[in-house]
Amino acid sequence: MDAFTVIAAVAAVIAGAIASISGFGIGSVLTPVLSTEFDVRLAIALVSLPHLAGTFVRFLLVRTHIDRDVLLGFGAASAIGGLAGASLQAVVQSAALATIFGLLLVFAGLGSLIGFAQRMRFSGRRSALVGGALSGLLGGLVGNQGGAAALLGFDVERQAFIATATAVALIVDGARIPVYLVTQGADIAAQWPLILLLALGAVAGTLLGERTLRRMSEAVFRRVVGALLLVLGVYTLARASFPGS
Repeated sequence: MDAFTVIAAVAAVIAGAIASISGFGIGSVLTPVLSTEFDVRLAIALVSLPHLAGTFVRFLLVRTHIDRDVLLGFGAASAIGGLAGASLQAVVQSAALATIFGLLLVFAGLGSLIGFAQRMRFSGRRSALVGGALSGLLGGLVGNQGGAAALLGFDVERQAFIATATAVALIVDGARIPVYLVTQGADIAAQWPLILLLALGAVAGTLLGERTLRRMSEAVFRRVVGALLLVLGVYTLARASFPGS
């Protein structure tokens, strides 16, 4: 096992743990790691399968807490956005979208840390549709879903936040992965040992992170999510500005 494989496996465990606590993070952490060895579009496609594995396990753990009212519009729009994003991946400049996504994460992270996100509440079908469509579009295009950031604006408690963000991510994966398999199936199949290893790492991290989440208070949870959004936003911006770094 070479150094890259070891680093990627460790990153998968860390990414799964982060996602268990915040509802997002597998794609945000793993995609930059894999893009050091693979073309960025292939990296996004490869990460989508471990992402699906970790997200599905997390869904089994938290599914009873889903806010169905928020999910109904948000999830459907996310599926459409994810399908569109994956289909447009070959023709749209992902660096520009990654910059926009990074800025949104920074805004949402700062908002959560200083309390702005708690005062800024979304409601209604229109907000859910817009937020879901953007989340899915970014998930399909650049492998990073903004669902967790967008859901901060809805009045949902900690468990519902994680569960609903997880359900949204699962819906987007269901929409985008078939497109990746059609367009890059042979390249994806060639990397099945790495995909399997990353999937096992993401699942292990998910189970570890879920234990931490159970011991976390609501106030601490909001601050942790805000900090993770901020860090990943800054990192996303740095990767978009210096793609070779």
